[in-house]
Amino acid sequence: MSADPTQVLAFETDCHIFDGCGFPAPGLHSFLFKPIWGDADSNLYFNKPMLLAILGSIIIIGFFWAAFAKPKVVPGKLQMVAETGYDFVRRGIVYETLGKREGEKYVPLIVSLFFFVWMMNLWAIIPLAQFPVTSIIAYPAALAGIVFVLWVSLTFKRHGFVGALKNFSGYDKSLGPVLPLAMAIELFSNLLVRPFTHAVRLFANMFAGHTLLVLFTIASWYMLNGLGIVYAGVSFVMVLAMLVFELFVQALQAYVFVLLTCTFIQGALAEHH
Repeated sequence: MSADPTQVLAFETDCHIFDGCGFPAPGLHSFLFKPIWGDADSNLYFNKPMLLAILGSIIIIGFFWAAFAKPKVVPGKLQMVAETGYDFVRRGIVYETLGKREGEKYVPLIVSLFFFVWMMNLWAIIPLAQFPVTSIIAYPAALAGIVFVLWVSLTFKRHGFVGALKNFSGYDKSLGPVLPLAMAIELFSNLLVRPFTHAVRLFANMFAGHTLLVLFTIASWYMLNGLGIVYAGVSFVMVLAMLVFELFVQALQAYVFVLLTCTFIQGALAEHH
């Protein structure tokens, strides 16, 4: 097994089940990459996930630019696909959660978040890339941070300082003596737990999915020796099954992330009773 912790899979390609070497299980080293530029020790570097994030952004912008640069009354195939995706997010998520009147101004943000998250997830099954950017906590955390700042600022803007505190704390004078405790719990839940779980939900699902894909991929190669070929075939079938399942999970996690974003915005805009 390779001693270099920055290798993507960190396993020897000539290691098989009956060759006297142990199974090179994936781990945290499967999420570490050598810098393409710079020095990792100085924290000033550029690596593969950063490159994929930039390429993903360029692909999304380029796709919608090409689709809507010269829109037609009778749309072509590219414009039709783009309109279908845009309308799915606008009508199926934003309008359903926030309503048309309140939600229209947030459509560009939600559409951008949805396709960005989806593209970052999709890198996991694209040849040569084969890594979900969102399996690194910094990316979901940054996106959740943007949503958190928007949510808090909207709450203060809509309700004022006192109203926002009531909104965050779930103030309800009918609770009587337990009101201070209930408010403390609500503040902790709303201002700390909710943004944390918003980021971790996306990260954990993509982290786990990538780990399973790497596990079955390595197992397929590891058992490709002697009688182990039979087991390697089973493992490879699992790789294919996981790829199909990951396609579903990738889209689902993008949907859940923006649905929760809309829920936060709805909570910011709702009147406190």
